Amino acid sequence: MLIYLIFCATLVVILTGCIIILIKNYQKLLDRNNALIETIDNLSRLNDKLRMDRHDYLNQLQIVYGLMELEEYDEMNSYLRKVYKELLKTGKAVKTSKPAINALLAAKSAEAEAKKIEFLIEVKSDLKNLIIEDWELCKVLSNIIDNAEKALEDSDVQEKKIRINITESPQQYIFSVENNGPEIPLEIRESIFKKGFTTKKEEGHGMGLAIVSEIVSKAKGKIVLKSDEEETIFTVSFGKEE
Repeated sequence: MLIYLIFCATLVVILTGCIIILIKNYQKLLDRNNALIETIDNLSRLNDKLRMDRHDYLNQLQIVYGLMELEEYDEMNSYLRKVYKELLKTGKAVKTSKPAINALLAAKSAEAEAKKIEFLIEVKSDLKNLIIEDWELCKVLSNIIDNAEKALEDSDVQEKKIRINITESPQQYIFSVENNGPEIPLEIRESIFKKGFTTKKEEGHGMGLAIVSEIVSKAKGKIVLKSDEEETIFTVSFGKEE
């Protein structure tokens, strides 16, 4: 009888362990699936934007041709400078070897532009040996950028800016997201990475930076926050695959 009870108890422990593993794997697959859906959505929005831009630039060429025919060369040069600046905005995000990251940055750039926020991107790495999954990095960058946008939406700053820098050293990749919104008070800087913490009264806030912290911790990365009256910078770093 005792042996039978021990056997049953052991079986329960094993089954419980298997169930826990299955739940964790299911959650991971669910997170990956949600990230893939978001990536597809970003790619779709990028494709729509490029198609709209193509149509718009055809119209711009017609205007330039008309000015040339009228021999309005000064006006034509001025117009071309404006069009060139818009062209730079369209292609600035697609610079890494990771399509999901490129799509995310392009989508966030368009989103910020719609909110009258200047969105600057500087990429000095192809991210080929990234130690974490692309979809996990998308979640990290997306949540930090969303946090920057929310900070600027609540700010009285006239010229609102977000700057993304992607660089690398021999040992790691470095991602920084800067915004010129209000300073984050010193007393809450550690708390903002905790699940459920929010300065908003509405429900549904307080998860973004906690997700960032969880992914960074799991990948043995590092996150640093610097904030003063002029700017707030979140810097995340991950090691490289050997």
